[in-house]
Amino acid sequence: MLRYAAFTDDPSGGNPAGIVLDAADASAAEMLAVAAQVGYAETAFVVSPLHERRVGLRYFSPHAEVPFCGHATVATAVLLGERHGAGTFTFDTPVGAVELTTADGRASFTSVDPLVTELPAADVDELLDLLGLRHDDLDELHPPRLAAAGNPHPVLVVRDRARFDGFTVDPLAARRVLDAHGWPATITVVHRREPLVFEARNVFPVGTITEDPATGSAAAAFGGYLRALGLVEVPARVTIHQGRHVGRPGLLIVDVPAEGGIVVTGSAVPIG
Repeated sequence: MLRYAAFTDDPSGGNPAGIVLDAADASAAEMLAVAAQVGYAETAFVVSPLHERRVGLRYFSPHAEVPFCGHATVATAVLLGERHGAGTFTFDTPVGAVELTTADGRASFTSVDPLVTELPAADVDELLDLLGLRHDDLDELHPPRLAAAGNPHPVLVVRDRARFDGFTVDPLAARRVLDAHGWPATITVVHRREPLVFEARNVFPVGTITEDPATGSAAAAFGGYLRALGLVEVPARVTIHQGRHVGRPGLLIVDVPAEGGIVVTGSAVPIG
């Protein structure tokens, strides 16, 4: 068991991930139990030996298996780069093959092709009620959507910085909403600081965690959201700050090409 913080150069920042390098013989129940014991948002399990810089990866939160986890992917890639040399890797994940490049303690992954769909009005109402927000708190230039680049994330963009900073959430109520909709990851709430600079808060109630410090899959989904709605001129590079609200600030760099998967880049460092 190894522990890395992703999307940061500081072990006390970013999003901590567990990494198990030899889980080929572990059952899903065993991996879930380990993830619950670790207590991080996700733990990555290498389920096939490294062969020609390719491995199989599965992800578990303390609550359930997660189809894809960006911060644990970045952390695992940085670790493998340290042990086997910088360069490219391929991770076979439950959502498909994910290509990565590593260098100097950083890793970039290319997501699967994103999918962005309408978020039904009833779902928007439910999310706003959960967060204690109103319709007029939303940025009219960034409408609510369901965006997926591995995991589906409902996306809400809040116009006012104070309202973005001030919302709170009941974790039990949030878990009921996520489970009822079959959303395995986070509720993504974003505030636009500048045209290509955003701050995100990702509601993710698992174990003792209510809010995820840095969410790579949500960053990829948000990149797909921006492209699908024509909100950036592609190719574009977007910066996302996350984790300030839970005392673990991190930084995610999102490259949005004209087509195909979204590229998410971040650093990772060992914890302890």
